[in-house]
Amino acid sequence: MSVSSDAPFAPKLLSVWREGYGANEFRKDAIAGLTVAIVALPLSMAIAIASGASPEKGLYTAIIGGFLISAFGGSRYQIGGPAGAFIVLVATIVERHGYDGLLLATMMAGAMMIALGAFRLGTLIKFIPQPVTIGFTAGIAVIIFASQIKDLLGLTLAGKEPGALLPKLQALGAAISSINPAAVGIALLTMLTISIIKRYRPHWPVLLIAVTLASSVAYFFNLPVETIGSRFGGVPSSLPAPSLRAFDLARLGALLPDAMAIALLGSIESLLSAVVADSMTGRRHRSNTELVAQGMANIASALFGGITATGTIARTATNVRAGAHGPVSGMLHAVYLLGFMLLLAPLMAKIPLAALAGLLAIVAWNMAEKHVILSLLRGHGADAAVMLATFLITIFRDLTEGILVGVVLGSILFSVRMARLVEVTSGSSLADNTSEAPVAEPGDDRIVTYRIAGPLFFGSTPRFGDVMSRIGIRPQVYLLDLTAVPLIDASGAEAIGAFARQAKGQQANVIVFGARRDIADALRHDEQGGALLAFAANQPEAQAAARRLLQG
Repeated sequence: MSVSSDAPFAPKLLSVWREGYGANEFRKDAIAGLTVAIVALPLSMAIAIASGASPEKGLYTAIIGGFLISAFGGSRYQIGGPAGAFIVLVATIVERHGYDGLLLATMMAGAMMIALGAFRLGTLIKFIPQPVTIGFTAGIAVIIFASQIKDLLGLTLAGKEPGALLPKLQALGAAISSINPAAVGIALLTMLTISIIKRYRPHWPVLLIAVTLASSVAYFFNLPVETIGSRFGGVPSSLPAPSLRAFDLARLGALLPDAMAIALLGSIESLLSAVVADSMTGRRHRSNTELVAQGMANIASALFGGITATGTIARTATNVRAGAHGPVSGMLHAVYLLGFMLLLAPLMAKIPLAALAGLLAIVAWNMAEKHVILSLLRGHGADAAVMLATFLITIFRDLTEGILVGVVLGSILFSVRMARLVEVTSGSSLADNTSEAPVAEPGDDRIVTYRIAGPLFFGSTPRFGDVMSRIGIRPQVYLLDLTAVPLIDASGAEAIGAFARQAKGQQANVIVFGARRDIADALRHDEQGGALLAFAANQPEAQAAARRLLQG
């Protein structure tokens, strides 16, 4: 059975191929892919080292995961690989369950991502409030920077470096006397080089230039700094054979929370990256297709011993700016990285860890969106509170808790704001003027119309009930105008049902008009309210029905 390139789960690669793909398009993708690969080469190794893995694990992830994300993803420009946002989470899982535990958790997360995409839940990820994502990203940036202090200063710790922020800072402070001036110099050289070139020559491969310069200085001056070779023994010059780690149900159960955290964070990060690409190009990605591809990439990356893969915002933006035409650029970026690993492995072993730490320090600085944070702090106090709560819980407690608490607080804030939108009026607003009685229908004070505007849900029903309880007159027929009600939930339906029962006890009838079909269905399905309500399409029909009731 053939799959249309416009189908919901069709990879964007099919769309590009259907449009027509020739030598000119391939040339654009080849150049863009090379540009991104040059950026990804040092960054992938730096992220792997910061995550508690060896540098080649980052390359495996970028090669295997990056190829599959581009080949099967729902974005034309997405570049996949190891991401700075995962450093803390991956390091924590490795510390708790070992590297084999990380691989199993990553595969489990991949299966979850595939399920999220298959059940079309990708669009739900977009509804995470901005203060949550900003606070979470800023928290990760702080933790990433803290994780690089040891290599930035060349410190020698008495024992293993703690994972939690406060114990980490205490251990680093206790080892400050072991500071290595040569490592500090290499780190500063790297950071200054990145900053200067980005300012004056932003299109140059700044990360590769900075790391190459720092490595050359350390090598030719024989500086006493730790390198990839001295700590890890070098970088392999080939891909490993895929292998599946042994597991049992008890181990899978222990890893389930971590797998869920990887799936949640990976879904958020990849779809945010796709949205960034959309905003830069005017294209639209397929979120569910993207999640399926992310899941496939994580399963495959783990099979080859790689760490967690996701869409990466900085590398995706680089791909767009480099003139990529479509997903082939991301696939070629993975091929280029494989070639670099095969040919340059001996040279990679000479890279100073202080240089990679300086690179990640810059990444952490750029991750924290300072201008957005300042805007939120100066703006609505509730949004600032959600952001700060997410930020503090992320850095002092746990990444997953930070997201969950932020989403809950953001949802509560949204509910409160939506609840304030509901208004009940009858000629004048009863919500704002409690002393003014409603206005009866012209010529007949036995019929009174109330107009409800705004969403009628669990957050706004107390406001609705409070207003309706202050009704001063007792007509024989109430007309409820729901034309301006965009949605109603079970609590809202129950509130109208309760009002109808109250009216019935006063020998009065309630007629609802102007309700959307789904809202009318919700009211009819309410067992108690359904038998007490009559329905009309519009106000004239409701008035006519009311007069028939009075005459009958």
